[in-house]
This record gives sequence, C-alpha cells and structure tokens, in this order.
Amino acid sequence: MAAGGERSPFVVTLRASQRRFLKRLVRKPTAQQRQVTRARIVLLASAGWANAQIARKLGIAPNTAYKWRKRFCQEGFDGLADRKRPGRPRVFPATVIAACKAVACELPATRGVPLGRWSLAELRAEVLATGLVGDVSTTTLWRWLAEDPIKPWRYRSWIFPRDPDFAAKAGRVLDLYARVFQGQELGAGEYVISADEKTSIQARCRCHPTRPPGVARIMRVEHEYERRGALAYLAAWDVHHARLFGRCEASTGIEPFGRLVAQVMTAEPYASAERVYWIVDNGSSHRGQASIKRLEGRWRNLRLVHLPIHASWLNQVEIYFSVIQRKVLSPNDFTDLVEVERRLLGFQRRYEQTAVPFDWRYTRADLDRLLQRLDDHEHVGTAA
Repeated sequence: MAAGGERSPFVVTLRASQRRFLKRLVRKPTAQQRQVTRARIVLLASAGWANAQIARKLGIAPNTAYKWRKRFCQEGFDGLADRKRPGRPRVFPATVIAACKAVACELPATRGVPLGRWSLAELRAEVLATGLVGDVSTTTLWRWLAEDPIKPWRYRSWIFPRDPDFAAKAGRVLDLYARVFQGQELGAGEYVISADEKTSIQARCRCHPTRPPGVARIMRVEHEYERRGALAYLAAWDVHHARLFGRCEASTGIEPFGRLVAQVMTAEPYASAERVYWIVDNGSSHRGQASIKRLEGRWRNLRLVHLPIHASWLNQVEIYFSVIQRKVLSPNDFTDLVEVERRLLGFQRRYEQTAVPFDWRYTRADLDRLLQRLDDHEHVGTAA
C-alpha cells in the first residue's frame, strides 16, 4: 500500500517465505513482545509505510522503527536479534557466590528453619541473616542457581531395597526376561507373562466439553469436573511374544485377578503350554505363599514368580501402563465408566495390532552394579 511521510533509504522487500515467517511470529502466543514489535515493523515497512506512520501505528518512537528497518535491510533476520551486551562487572566475589549456593543445597531443617525446601525469598533472608552478604536480590540468587549444574530445588523420591532376598528375586525375573530359568534356557513351550492392576481409574466428566486445538490455541480442558465412579484395569503382557490381555473390573482383589489369569490360561498357546511363568508384584491380589498355592493349584502349568518388595519398576507391564496413562487417560474426560472401559479395551486391541516386545536391556550385571552402589552408600552413611 502507498503511504505518505518521509521516504526511508532502507527499502524492505520480503520474499513470500519471509513474510509467512514474520506473520507466524506476530500470531505466536508465546513470542516475546519485543520480537512481535520488530516483526510488525518489518511487515509494515515492506508494505510501504514510512517510519513516522509505523511509529504512530505501533505506539513506538520513530527512531525505533528506523533502527529495526535498517538492521533488517543490512542483516536480514539476524539483525532482529538482540545484540550481546558486555554486562556490568561482577559485584560479588566468587567465594560469596559459592557460599550462597552451599546454603541453597542444605536442607533448611539443618539450619533450624521450618521449611521443606528453600524458596528464593527464604534463601535471601537466610543468607542476609548469616551475614554472607549485605544485600542481594532474589533475581541475582536465581541467576546464580540457574547457571549451576546442581539444581537444589529439584528432588526425586527413592526407596532403599529392604527385601532380604532382593538380589535373588530380582535376578530370577531378569533371567526370565532373558529366557532363562534356574540356569536353563526356556523351551518353545514356555512363556513369560508380566501382570498387574492399574487401580482407581476415574471417569471425570468435565463441566464444559473439551475443545480441540485451533489456530493459535492449544487443546482446552475444563478444570472443573464431576466424578462418575472409578474402575480397575487388569492387564497381562506376554513378554516375548507381545500378546496382550486385559479386562476392566469394579475393583481389584483375588477374584478379579483370578479372572484375568483364567482369561489367559484358557487361551492358546497358554492352555497347552509346558510352563507359563507369571511375574507379579506383592499386591494384595497375589501376595505371598497363599497366592502361589491358590493359582498353581488351579493351573497345573502355571508358575507364580514374585518380584522383590518395592520393585514394580522391574515389571514390564508397567511400561504398558505408562503408555495407557499418556495416550488414553490424559486428559481424563469421560462421561461415565462405560466410556472408560470402551476406550481402554479399544486401545488395547489397537495397541496389540502393532505391538513388539519391549527392548528390555536391564540385566543381572546392571542389577549387581546397582546393589553394589547401594551397599557402598550404606557403608559410607554408617561410617559417618
């Protein structure tokens, strides 16, 4: 379009691809405001607008329009980026910065502060109270911590193996994944099943329908919902043949798990198999010697294999449950339990059509190294 005003010596001409890029940047909801302003300056300049008109249109100074028009003409897209600034000299000695980081890495309780973790405000108050610095801002503290490899605000849960037979039980499961049992390779008529329950899957009916993604908008899920009940999903995974069995039950328990076992053990090739090893955790549905007696007594070719306590991470069916959580249950937006069951079993059929055995690489050697590290850690803690 034609526009009046003083003509700039820097004429902006855009290729179609450049124009599309700048327009996308202007519409991008997460773009920084200064990036959007620079993109709009270039777009208006390419349409023939003078600097004064661009300034009035965008509410900026004419010199600003001139600056970014000139940079784009001379340097292209690189000219729209911020210049590197030398920054002001460091104010705090390195020893002070290190001391503040050390405080951030301490548990607040060791310093008599009734907190679980430091916030920036609490950390600032602590370093001021101890006299490490006369004054420091939370922004400066954040910058020091953000640039350090240790991130004291992060944490993860862990649990120390307390099963006295952890190594033996875990090793037996890892051997089965490698098609070995008691030192002998499994035969063609022997199968390994990993089984467990995913409990308390709720039907959360949103107060307003979920909206799909649109132009400059991600999927929108209503925060408020009504609970429409919960069910349990039981699944059994053939480790080496990628076969999948599953069912929905009102709750977990001995009888629901028994129905899952029957679902598998009455189907071929498991019904006529020489041996079917079932790997399970220590949940109440299949815990202890009583579960071994009950299930092996009913199915002549079944062998129940328990994981060590707190070792569900060694159960391969948990990988499938993580897929279920990501692809089926998140976000949770179901009108009733019938829809939950339909979705779960429908995904199960779909998944099995293309399923392949998991690429399981954790071996006995990895287990031995883990237990050695834990043993060394325990000895260090005892010595301290």
